[in-house]
Amino acid sequence: MECKNELQQLLADFKANHMPSVSIDCVIFGFHDGQLKVLLLRWKNTDDWCLPGGRIHKQENMDAAAHRSLRERTGLHEIFLQQFHTFGDVNRYRHYSQIETLAKLGLPEDVAKQVVSRDISVGYYALVEFANVVPTPDIFTDECRWWDIQQIPALLFDHNEMVSLALKTLRRQLSYQPIGYNLLPEKFTMPDLQQLYETILGQTMDRRNFQKRMLGYGILKRLDERKIGGAHKSPYLYRFDKEKYEKALETESLFTT
Repeated sequence: MECKNELQQLLADFKANHMPSVSIDCVIFGFHDGQLKVLLLRWKNTDDWCLPGGRIHKQENMDAAAHRSLRERTGLHEIFLQQFHTFGDVNRYRHYSQIETLAKLGLPEDVAKQVVSRDISVGYYALVEFANVVPTPDIFTDECRWWDIQQIPALLFDHNEMVSLALKTLRRQLSYQPIGYNLLPEKFTMPDLQQLYETILGQTMDRRNFQKRMLGYGILKRLDERKIGGAHKSPYLYRFDKEKYEKALETESLFTT
């Protein structure tokens, strides 16, 4: 009874304060131990996973709603966030039917009839530094956890398609905007940056050509420090020139001066 009353209260809040039939879903990328990760939520009392997201407040801009959702799931305030696609198929149930999905979510039939409708979802992808994230579930989920992008399970709704398209968009972005500021620590080596690019692209790159290309963009500062430890010669540490990096993002051009 208590659970049902809570659901009814949430439903009343949803109707009064949120936009109907429009939601946001977020593909949150992190980089750790040479692997690209995605943050997922596990629905309460199930083994079923989905992307973070939520509804938009009636008096809230869409981008603000996405930032709020990400802040609630990661604890971070400054996040690279980009809208990448709108998902509006009539049937957005991929791995499980609508009936199977409702059963997995554990919604009472009377509540489900009021909540479930055809939704249009706006997809965002975010780039975050793995070590700074505090994964936090929401009221509907038991767990918020990083998954290796190669090991993501069958997700609810059309969320696997969202992850695939977000990754494809991120790969395209590498050709005209810098990547790394939000995924790497403040100080990093050129091999660290190359490993990030290779992981995202899924292919190896020539070391000398990669370094020449990165330095040619003018967005990196080489420090006097070297990385200590390791079997090979200690490489120099670098950091991004934040001003030039942000200029490259704004102009969508890596060839800034």
